[in-house]
Amino acid sequence: MQFHQNGFHPGDPRFSDPQDAVVPPPIKRPLPEEVDVLIVGCGPAGLNLAAQLTQFEGLRVAIIDQKDDRLLVGQADGIACRTIEMFQAYGFADQIIQEAYQVSEAAFWKPDADKPNEISRSGKVPDVADDLSEMPHLIINQARVHDMFLDVMRQSAAKLEPHYQRKLLSLEVGSGDEEFPVTVQVERMVNFSQYTQEVETIKARYVVGCDGARSAVRTAIGKELVGDALNQAWGVMDVLLNTDFPDIRLKSLIHSNNEGNMLIIPREGGYMVRMYIELDKLKENERVARDQMTADVLIAGANRILQPYSIDVKQVAWWSVYEIGQRITTAFDDSTEDRAARVFLAGDACHTHSPKAGQGLNTSVMDTWNLGWKLAHVLTGRADESLLKTYSDERREYGQALIDFDRKFSAMFSAKPKSAENPDGVDPAEFQRYFQLFGQYTAGVSIQYRPSLMVSEGLHQELATGLTVGKRFHSAPVVRQGDAKPMQLGHCHTANGAYRVYAFGGSAEPMSDECGVKALCEFLAEDAKSPLKLYTPAGDEQDSVIDLRAVFQQHHQSVETSTLHPLLMPLKGSLKLRDYEKVFCADKRPESSGGGKDIYAMRGINRDQGCIVIVRPDQYVADVLPLNDYQGLSRFFAGVLKPVQ
Repeated sequence: MQFHQNGFHPGDPRFSDPQDAVVPPPIKRPLPEEVDVLIVGCGPAGLNLAAQLTQFEGLRVAIIDQKDDRLLVGQADGIACRTIEMFQAYGFADQIIQEAYQVSEAAFWKPDADKPNEISRSGKVPDVADDLSEMPHLIINQARVHDMFLDVMRQSAAKLEPHYQRKLLSLEVGSGDEEFPVTVQVERMVNFSQYTQEVETIKARYVVGCDGARSAVRTAIGKELVGDALNQAWGVMDVLLNTDFPDIRLKSLIHSNNEGNMLIIPREGGYMVRMYIELDKLKENERVARDQMTADVLIAGANRILQPYSIDVKQVAWWSVYEIGQRITTAFDDSTEDRAARVFLAGDACHTHSPKAGQGLNTSVMDTWNLGWKLAHVLTGRADESLLKTYSDERREYGQALIDFDRKFSAMFSAKPKSAENPDGVDPAEFQRYFQLFGQYTAGVSIQYRPSLMVSEGLHQELATGLTVGKRFHSAPVVRQGDAKPMQLGHCHTANGAYRVYAFGGSAEPMSDECGVKALCEFLAEDAKSPLKLYTPAGDEQDSVIDLRAVFQQHHQSVETSTLHPLLMPLKGSLKLRDYEKVFCADKRPESSGGGKDIYAMRGINRDQGCIVIVRPDQYVADVLPLNDYQGLSRFFAGVLKPVQ
């Protein structure tokens, strides 16, 4: 999909006239007096949280921001494979993939051996390893991601819109109101008179600060960012240009001899490019002289680094400068020994780092992807408040790992190339190896949460060696039995807060008397200890809390619909229509038709015994169990859900 030929225009590129892509700001309206969750900040973390909470009917949510409207341009652009997997749960992954630039290869450049003041290519490597994810690594304007979340919010039953032009003045926990223990005061930034101040008060059960590195919420609960400032200054710009540099449409990591280093990221539309350009090293406690910085300075720096090549910039769509520092908050919430958390922090309010590894937006949305469904489960009575403690436990450890990774990556990227004159520099070949080694990390798929009430010890991991307990569910191709549709099994995960229970059949004939999946269905349908009976509210859909799905290793044509257990063909909706999308089979189609990828082989599923795989609402594997371990299944859900009254 190509666009921007006639200059950069924000918004949906499907509109021929850019003016038609302009979205009017929401109607200005007062804040509600009471909410279940108040979100402060309309960045990716805040909008993701708002979008997720709107999937739970009846929750009262408000989101505020000091800006006067939605983001249109700039800021983050790299979207990791894992983040696209999350977008799939909302239903907008396909549109993002179509619009975005897909990163397939990375090119590495270093000083030429014969002409050290010029650069030459040292190699190219695949950007994403084979079978790392069914989703690609993408580059797209962060504003388009915001637009997608805003659409999810608007299209929900809540029809949620942000309240812009609101500045947080104060936040107090424990005002004597047990039901709404957090009192927040905000100033409405635009008033009828410059001489008046309009202050609104809102009471909330929970507040989540997604308001960036200078978070007012973090300050209000007495937390701070601590860490290093690396005294490195970088410029960044999005430009439309012509150039003789041969790898301008590849992700290119460039080390020059004496002019600094640069990262080139092709942007969506086929013409725009983002450039990260190293500026002079800063002295201790020195800041970038922003008043002396211009886009022309950055362009000149890029041309010095790129010698013998050059760029001819036709338009600068956006530019900025920043200093690199790695910092993490002293706590992710305001919990004490005597009180559970009422205020949470997420995104840049928790951790800051360089943008070159593309982890900022991706880590931020994963913070609230972890938190959102937990808040919803507590607020809707599905789970005890103790569940919320796992947010800080899980995300703080990953936040620190991110800081450690970024510190090393930034140091290597910013270092001068190793040479006779600079023996302590970085060998470009070593940097290339490091880039490949940490591919899983930068793709967002390396996270493994430790054992807790949400993650088992993995005692039966050998039954599904490729679906690691504590890591995200690694999707694989299957064929849906009811309509013979080839698809990814992981795309069953929607952002509705339900657990998925996958029953992988063993060697027995599907739905025969020896079939373990059939026996599991009979337990879940009839036994008084069945998690479906204990935790599904009366009147709710059978799969609203625990979504059971079956996967068989046999050809989909050998599984007869008439033999399936009723739990695998539930009646749904007001008309009680039958759901035919709960059963899947290994993809036995010929390779010439795109088949031949057997999920049992790809994910190490035990063909003889089969297994149960429990997946959390945020797509992380909670446990792997034998197909007949009904006690283990019941024990897990007893630890994370509350029985219905």
